[in-house]
Amino acid sequence: MRKEFERVTPESVGIMSEDMEWLLDRLESGFTEPHGLMIMRHGKICAEGWWSPYAPGIRHGLQSHSKTYAATAVGIAYTEGLVGLDERIIDIFPEEAPEHPSEYLKELTVHHVLCMGCGMDEMPGASKNWIRDFLHTPVVHKPGTTYMYNSVGSSLLAAIVVKKTGMGMHEYLKTRLYDKIGIFSDNHVWMKMPDGCEVGGGGLFATTEDNLRLMKLYADGGVWEGERILAEDFVQRATTLQNESASEESKNPPAKDNFVGYGYQIWMCRPKGVYRADGAMGQFTIVVPDMDMIIAITENAAGAHWAQSTLDTMWEFLDRIKAHAGHDVEEGSQMEGSQSERNQAEKSQEKNQVEKSQAERSPAAQRLAKRMKCLALPGPAYAPYSPVISQIQNREWLVKEGTLYMGDVGMAHHMAGMELPEPVQSFSFEFCCDSVTMKWKTQKSDEKAVIAMDGSRRWNVLEGGAVVQGLMSGAWTAEHVLEVRTRFVETCRERVMTFTFEGEKVLVKEKVNMAFGEPTEQVIQAELSKEA
Repeated sequence: MRKEFERVTPESVGIMSEDMEWLLDRLESGFTEPHGLMIMRHGKICAEGWWSPYAPGIRHGLQSHSKTYAATAVGIAYTEGLVGLDERIIDIFPEEAPEHPSEYLKELTVHHVLCMGCGMDEMPGASKNWIRDFLHTPVVHKPGTTYMYNSVGSSLLAAIVVKKTGMGMHEYLKTRLYDKIGIFSDNHVWMKMPDGCEVGGGGLFATTEDNLRLMKLYADGGVWEGERILAEDFVQRATTLQNESASEESKNPPAKDNFVGYGYQIWMCRPKGVYRADGAMGQFTIVVPDMDMIIAITENAAGAHWAQSTLDTMWEFLDRIKAHAGHDVEEGSQMEGSQSERNQAEKSQEKNQVEKSQAERSPAAQRLAKRMKCLALPGPAYAPYSPVISQIQNREWLVKEGTLYMGDVGMAHHMAGMELPEPVQSFSFEFCCDSVTMKWKTQKSDEKAVIAMDGSRRWNVLEGGAVVQGLMSGAWTAEHVLEVRTRFVETCRERVMTFTFEGEKVLVKEKVNMAFGEPTEQVIQAELSKEA
């Protein structure tokens, strides 16, 4: 029953194509790696594009943007009368609570968890008894008086839904949210905590448009096509200041938009009235009420500083649009005043419509339309030849030092406590004219993947958690050095492995960009099998 949004030109909703091109130029200037972008104004999609190999229907790791979905599930349960915002957490999970809870723990409510006001100074890890661990974590401040970003608390929101409804959060949201606002639930994948509960703190993979649809629900006050999905008071609380977050400045000074307050798993922004759903590495869906605009972006902006650069760019983009506010006159707008004033307004509107029509046919508009259809990240290198190939063809190498994984070992294992994929025990390469097939053995199975050597990427399924799609490419960066890149296209991550062949030994250097801090690096050593 999904209803597609109307697609229009930027000029038709008061955005100049030149400003859109400016935004694309900024996003492609190097401070981030853009993956997908959608802009809605007045309920219409006026710009959208994905940088290949990313695409509209490929789900993307949301990191903490997932929190807004978890809060929405609680909001729907609240709307249905199943949970109260002032309900105590120890009353929801009495069997997990301490026998003698502290006074502050007794005061901890659903509201406090929603607004990051749990009063804790630390959060537990992902264990099978994580709810019990959470409730046994000291509440050292009166709930609601301090701010601490608490991803385990966000997962507790999912557990509240499970407890109150007897359904998994994904199942609960399917008929109450996804089906109603046009999200394909089968294309939503949640990481799971060790007990099977969804990782509400950062475990969702969804599309750019899914995120836009979710935040449109908030922008429209919790109503979708005339049906109320979220209670009006819940939306009001979720999208306005519920907890001061100025303390974040001491932890991450560059992230200026993290210091202005928090709603219900939604951040307040520096431009007055603007709010956003936010995931690490720049997964943003921004609602701008006074401009009737929503901007959804998925990207790889490693670290909060660079993600802040994306927000800075968006605020400058909004200023540019406001500078052209005279072009933003909607058709059929109501006009008041005297007859002469109405006549003057009609003439002004006709003039603006002519200007819009001319702008839509301008070279800039035509250039933008073409550009939005051709967005792409830089292609892989083309260097398929090396004299070493004949020496290593189909020879088996045994891993002697370090741990080599071919599947994804990203945040699923950190946040959800998921098991790591089986480590590689041995590997070999079979080269042909346009690709190389890498084969490897683990303790449990024999696996293989095809790596493009022709300047393209090859799609592979690499088992190892919630993320399985790996686009792989290879190139010889030196006579004895083979570089293999794996872009986990459902995430922000790209893994680069360099295999340096030195006689009967191979040195493998692995570098993976992660959501926080510098890229992780490790060195693995392998030797030629005696049987090879």
